[in-house]
Amino acid sequence: MLKYICKRLLASIPVLIVISMIIFGVVKAMPGDEVTAYLGPGSKATAEIKEEAREKLGLNKSIPEQYVLWVGRVVTGDLGTSVALKKPVGQIISDYVWNTFLLNAVSLVVALIFAIPIGIRQAVKKGSLEDNFWTVFSLMGISVPTFFFGLLLIFFIGQNVSWLPISGMRDTMLASFGYDSIFQEIGDVAVHMILPTIVLAFGSFATFSRYVRNSMVEVINMDYVRTARAKGLKEKTIIYKHAFKNALIPLVTLLGLYIPSLFSGAVILETVFVWPGIGKILIDAINQRDSSLVNACLLFSAVLMILGNLLSDVCYSVVDPRVKVDG
Repeated sequence: MLKYICKRLLASIPVLIVISMIIFGVVKAMPGDEVTAYLGPGSKATAEIKEEAREKLGLNKSIPEQYVLWVGRVVTGDLGTSVALKKPVGQIISDYVWNTFLLNAVSLVVALIFAIPIGIRQAVKKGSLEDNFWTVFSLMGISVPTFFFGLLLIFFIGQNVSWLPISGMRDTMLASFGYDSIFQEIGDVAVHMILPTIVLAFGSFATFSRYVRNSMVEVINMDYVRTARAKGLKEKTIIYKHAFKNALIPLVTLLGLYIPSLFSGAVILETVFVWPGIGKILIDAINQRDSSLVNACLLFSAVLMILGNLLSDVCYSVVDPRVKVDG
């Protein structure tokens, strides 16, 4: 297993290099001027000051030279400095990434709690009214855009439920004056999480339940399940102990690919709900032409996606011993 993981990590290096080139090139092609972000919007700096800023930021060099210098800094752990926030990019990401992780992890758990049992019931009652209802419900979750569902909730909740906050992560007044206890802070964050969690969990539930249902439908029609029934085993034992274990493989693949998003952020959702996470600061960095922060956020997401694919393959061998990954 260790040999396989090392091979995959080494094979990921050229992939990551190509991705970093694409990221750097696309960010450089963005309209706008990084010098303006550095000097501040509305700055009346002279041409000499702007030229000094360009030289300080390394923008007077050619694009290939800038790329090589950037990669050299990244390899040593230096992600640069945000020209808009005037803070190290690594510190900014570490400050916001856990907000993103908290929101996405809770949403994932909520989605799985509902998706797994409902997906199993759909498979067992295939073709029934209940199955059809959840199928339509899942298709709605897959089809409805995240931002649209989020805006609908904000519109209706904002008008009818005054105690439920529709934006942010904390109450501004409480956060500024200080919380009386850790439990008050946890409660405040939990209340602010309700709406974005519902939106994220809704979309994830739709995807997971469809995967569980389709995988279970395939498995419960296999010969070993019919043999288990012929032996007189209880239906619950057959479904939950034998069938569901083998139906886990597609779900494990999906979870492996989903895990990177726990840290990389839900860009649109965080913007809609003004949630202070990686997705929100990425949008802000793009609007402010903060190239260092944009590069770092995109590269961070790319690394997570590569690790997520590796994790999916490793989990395959854990769920299904027939899958060998040592070669």
